[in-house]
Amino acid sequence: MTLQAALGPQAQAAIIGTCTITVVNAGTMTTNGALNVLASNQAGGNAAVVTVEPDSLVCSILNLLDCYGLSAPPPAAFLSAPAGGGDSVTYASSYAVDGGAPVSGAVVTRLVNGTYTVAVDLTASRAAGTFPAGSYQAQVLVRCE
Repeated sequence: MTLQAALGPQAQAAIIGTCTITVVNAGTMTTNGALNVLASNQAGGNAAVVTVEPDSLVCSILNLLDCYGLSAPPPAAFLSAPAGGGDSVTYASSYAVDGGAPVSGAVVTRLVNGTYTVAVDLTASRAAGTFPAGSYQAQVLVRCE
């Protein structure tokens, strides 16, 4: 019998751990002067902000330094865009933990128990032409595993 099978969900969470992610600010992307880049780190834009709270008794007892892996990989497409708005677009994300240097969204940062503030930026770049006028929505999934 495995430990997981022997314990109910609440006991598993207490021993194995949990990681709570709370959205503080959804973020805003703005366009550049050439209308071929939408990004949250440009003038007028702002990063999405989340708090991340990993908590694990096992990590505390064993004094482990890398219990959780945080990442924020870029999306494959816009959630919504005007006709043609998502054509020939590449996406790049980055995040910064507690005001530190930004890292590529696909890079995993190891975390110990605690509370962290994470700023997440997204850039959408069009290979040719400009973004059509309209409303765009994109979503970056912040992962704590």
